[in-house]
Amino acid sequence: MEDTLTYNYSRSSSLEKKDDLEELFLAKCSEIQKNTDVPCFFWGNVDQPFILARCLIALSNIVKSNFSLSPFQMAQLKDPIVTAGNQRLRFEGFSHCAGVYARVDVLPEGLDGEFLENGTTNIDFNQPMITALGCIRPNEKIMLSVGEKEVGLYKGEEKVVERKVPLPVKWIKGLGTVQIYLSESQKVHTFNRIQTQQLFRGMPKGVVKSDYYLIVRGNKPIFSPVKSTDAVCIGGLHRLRLLEPLLPYIDHVQVFSHPNMKSTTWQLSLGHIRFSFSLSRESWRGFSGEGAILETLSADIPDEWVDALDKYAYANQSFTSTILALEENIGLKKIDNLTGRLAAMGLLGYDLDNNEFFYRRLPFKLNRILSLNPRMKNAEKLIEEGKIQILSNNKERTEARVEGTGVHHTVIVEEDKERCTCEWFGKYQGDRGPCKHILAVKKLINI
Repeated sequence: MEDTLTYNYSRSSSLEKKDDLEELFLAKCSEIQKNTDVPCFFWGNVDQPFILARCLIALSNIVKSNFSLSPFQMAQLKDPIVTAGNQRLRFEGFSHCAGVYARVDVLPEGLDGEFLENGTTNIDFNQPMITALGCIRPNEKIMLSVGEKEVGLYKGEEKVVERKVPLPVKWIKGLGTVQIYLSESQKVHTFNRIQTQQLFRGMPKGVVKSDYYLIVRGNKPIFSPVKSTDAVCIGGLHRLRLLEPLLPYIDHVQVFSHPNMKSTTWQLSLGHIRFSFSLSRESWRGFSGEGAILETLSADIPDEWVDALDKYAYANQSFTSTILALEENIGLKKIDNLTGRLAAMGLLGYDLDNNEFFYRRLPFKLNRILSLNPRMKNAEKLIEEGKIQILSNNKERTEARVEGTGVHHTVIVEEDKERCTCEWFGKYQGDRGPCKHILAVKKLINI
């Protein structure tokens, strides 16, 4: 199937303890090998099972929600991606239309167990799991296991296990875009529980088709249809109602905004659990089609460098671009190009609390970058077929002519802007990433 990634494993899940659990990884060593014979990634107790259950039910509701897709498209998408690593558990998912991204982070303080290996799986939360989560009461003890092919929930003698399912390619494309947007976002507000509940009570009813703006008057946050200075634009405001079941349990909420209003992210703190909720610019726009990652793919990067960063990220589990650039004496732009390639394969996420990337252990396939980004693939085809003529090229301005189907397009790339005469650019004005003609010209002049 072209729209899913299916992983095959040589063995089924089981619980094992080995004498050599403590392994030394040399982050800069290119011979780092990923341990592939540990079927269970995590096994242990959860400190706040009731809160975690509420969060996972909310995540499941988000995954089941849809703001633009047909019933046929909805049936093709699955449930959470689960990652065990860096002494924490992460549960991630998208709405069916991929315009809402949510993540549940269980922090190290909220877990009492053993991480046998870092790893990632993708499961389908069926009704038995949802029912079991809904029956968890405050202060009730549960155990959780995350394995290579299943996730198990254990409560006394009861056991519910969810098996691995294919990971939708659409989700991998969305993960790449979300990572870019989160890494560029800035915290703009922090609200306590009372402020947050008052804010949500003032939310307009029904489907909100026009933009609303988050503003603060005095000490009171409100949603307003009128734009003002320092207001945060929120498209598809009604999607925030998916957070309402969690509001009674929060400590506070932090709001992060992308500088160009490409997304907004709401991070709920619930003890040792963080619930992150990102909205695309409009309710009909999914993260998977935004093209945000294309800019980082236009420069040529040796495959060996990408492979080395994959091993570095696997060994360290988290890292910051700035520190990595200083350690390796690499420019920040080059680091952005490298992290963009890993993100394009779904291998990197972004943690707003620590301003750092985290690693998802998925199959490392360089050819997936082009297969998931057809505009970049078409741009490389334009270069291979010699359809680009550079008319002028200097530090301030590049002008090129690109041969199309029965027409020639003019591309102009300047320091602060770029434009093309093609229909795609005319329609979106660069708002959904560069067109294939601009990508091809930028890649060619960087060769």
